[in-house]
Amino acid sequence: MKQDDLFSVAQNTVADFSFDDAVADVFPDMLRRSIPGYENIIPMLGVLARVYAQDNTRVYDLGCSLGAATLSVHRQTRELSLEYICVDNSSAMIKRCESTLKRHMPTTSLKLICDDIQNVAIENASVVLLNFTLQFLPPETRLSLLKNIYQGLNSGGILILSEKLIDNDSEVNQLFIDWHHEFKRANGYSDLEISQKRASIENVLIPDTLQVHQRRLIEAGFFKTYQWFQAFNFSSLIALKQ
Repeated sequence: MKQDDLFSVAQNTVADFSFDDAVADVFPDMLRRSIPGYENIIPMLGVLARVYAQDNTRVYDLGCSLGAATLSVHRQTRELSLEYICVDNSSAMIKRCESTLKRHMPTTSLKLICDDIQNVAIENASVVLLNFTLQFLPPETRLSLLKNIYQGLNSGGILILSEKLIDNDSEVNQLFIDWHHEFKRANGYSDLEISQKRASIENVLIPDTLQVHQRRLIEAGFFKTYQWFQAFNFSSLIALKQ
C-alpha cells in the first residue's frame, strides 16, 4: 500500500481534487487514514448484501473506485448467481479496479464501465452501492440519480448510501470537523496536508445533512431508510424498496 503524501509539500495554488493516476496510486491509504470507520463500513456492506441480494440479479457499485465494496459483497454472496456492474468516471480507478477484481472474481460475472454514473441504466438490481459517491455529484442532480436507482431495483432490493455529513447545528458541525481533523493527525497527516486537502476538495465534495439524505430517499420512492453507521461526520444509510 503506497502512502498518501500528495499534499505534504506546500503548493502555491491548490488545484481542485480529481481522481487521477496519482490519487488512484495511494487511494487505499488515503481512505484508511481519512474516513473514520471506513474499515468497518466495507465489510459490513457485504454483510448487508448477504441479507438482501437476490439470486439471478445485479449488484451495482456506482463510483466503484478500486472495487473494495464490490469485493466485500462478492465474498459474502458467493452462493448466489449475481452480475456485478462497476461504474466510475475515472479511467485511472477503473483500470486498477479491473485488475484487482479479476484476480478475485469470475470475469463472467463482472462488467466494468468508465462513465458518469448518471448515464447508466439500472436494471434487475437487488443491491446498489453508493459508497462516498453521491457527495461528488452536483446537488441538483442527486434526486434524479436516486429515482433512477429506485426504478431499477427489484422489490425487496436495497440501496446502501455512505456519505460525509454536515450538521444543521453549527456548533456540532464544527465539533465533527475538529474531531475528523484530529483523526487525520492521529493517522500521521500534518496540519499542512490537512489544510491543503481541505482546500482541494471543498469545491468538489458538497455534503448534505442526514435529514436531507433521508427526505431525498423517501422522495425517490424508498419506503424505509435506516442510518446504520456513523463515525463523526461520516455515515452510512440503507434504503429499502417495498
